[in-house]
Amino acid sequence: MDSAALLPCVEVDPPSPARRSIICLHGLGADGHDLAGLVPYVSWKEAEHTRWVFPHAPAIPVTINRGAKMPAWYDVQEIALQRGHDETGIRASATKIRALIAREIARGIPADHIHLMGFSQGGAMALYIGLRHPERLAGIIALSTYLVLADSLEKEAAPANRETPIFMAHGTHDMVVPIQSAAWSHQELVRHGYAVTWNTYPMGHEIDGDVMADLNAWLDGEPIEWPEGEDEE
Repeated sequence: MDSAALLPCVEVDPPSPARRSIICLHGLGADGHDLAGLVPYVSWKEAEHTRWVFPHAPAIPVTINRGAKMPAWYDVQEIALQRGHDETGIRASATKIRALIAREIARGIPADHIHLMGFSQGGAMALYIGLRHPERLAGIIALSTYLVLADSLEKEAAPANRETPIFMAHGTHDMVVPIQSAAWSHQELVRHGYAVTWNTYPMGHEIDGDVMADLNAWLDGEPIEWPEGEDEE
């Protein structure tokens, strides 16, 4: 594998030999450093054996930001996030991120010990790739995000990841990715038969302590007790 062709990444190695990996994808305009601060707050039972990989998206012109160049996994052409997706950009970034999955496998981490995680635009990429990846993955973590290219999912979905667990969390006060887009995305996944752990939180476009507590429980396979009336939007 040509390491020069791989996306540049921030990596956080575990204190003990790595036997799991989490590839974590940042949002629009951020970079791989943006989510690295989450590592100390992920306290699941495999934490001391988990390698974190935070790739940097390339800088590209973004239409909704008047064509300004910034780190992005794909162009965003419309405020309405359920349509107008940049298929060319999404598929190009997916190829680059799949190369990182392949590198983790080459480093001795089986595919089913690799989680894909992402926030906002990065979460959209995690869902897009994870649902279509030909090898079974450990899980998909999609935070404050939405489905892209949903119309192609039925045709392109990988049988290997039909039962892969998905964790979705979204803020009810999110002004960047409206809760309606996330709720629609959740419903689409359920309609396609995916097992989704979904909840909303009284927060904006962010990741708060309650999300991290629920994520840790989900990673450990523990039941999550939602406050009554807050499990759906």
